[in-house]
Amino acid sequence: MAVLTPQSTSFQRSEAWRLLVEKHRIDWHQEWVGDTRIAATLKRAVIASEDAGFVDHLGVEWDALEKAWEKNQRAEAAAARRNAQLGQRQGAAATTPKAEPKLVGGSTISQQLAKNLLLSGERTALRKGQEFVLTLTLEALLSKRRILEIYLNHVEWGEGLFGAQAAARHYFHMDASRLDAMSAARLAVMLPAPKRFEKNPGSAYVSGRAATIAARMGGVALP
Repeated sequence: MAVLTPQSTSFQRSEAWRLLVEKHRIDWHQEWVGDTRIAATLKRAVIASEDAGFVDHLGVEWDALEKAWEKNQRAEAAAARRNAQLGQRQGAAATTPKAEPKLVGGSTISQQLAKNLLLSGERTALRKGQEFVLTLTLEALLSKRRILEIYLNHVEWGEGLFGAQAAARHYFHMDASRLDAMSAARLAVMLPAPKRFEKNPGSAYVSGRAATIAARMGGVALP
């Protein structure tokens, strides 16, 4: 991958299979563009939103993982209490959907790339361990610029929509090289849940969060 472009990722292949099974067709939009054809605004926005310490860490942010784990534990406990309360009400189990915890991630861009490229989406300790090993390997063998280039060309921005070029054309009708700060920030906001945000990319939440990211972009260092 230091010299050859990955043609697809494990996540993309699983998505293609899902679309084929569920919709009996694969609507797919992706076009690889090199590092110089991706606007610096998008790189800064994604780093500001997803991984502020990208240029400095060695692949894993242990403090961020610990904070995410603690927050997820609280969310799961709250959901369990809510479900227990619902279960005590007569007939609630049959009529009321169970509360689902809102989980957050503490993964770096390098971890996300390792997971999407080579691993399944299951949540187990073994898979997380594999992710750590692969992340450290990517960091040892590839430059930060190359890691970001591959990530931005393969990350999901909607159902069947992958990579910066396809996202810029789909949402803003322009090439990835021409994205301004606010457009780039809006794309960055979508990354944690692209299938949800693509339904209303102009929502008040996306706009407000994008303004916050745009304000942070000036302090972001690029690899």
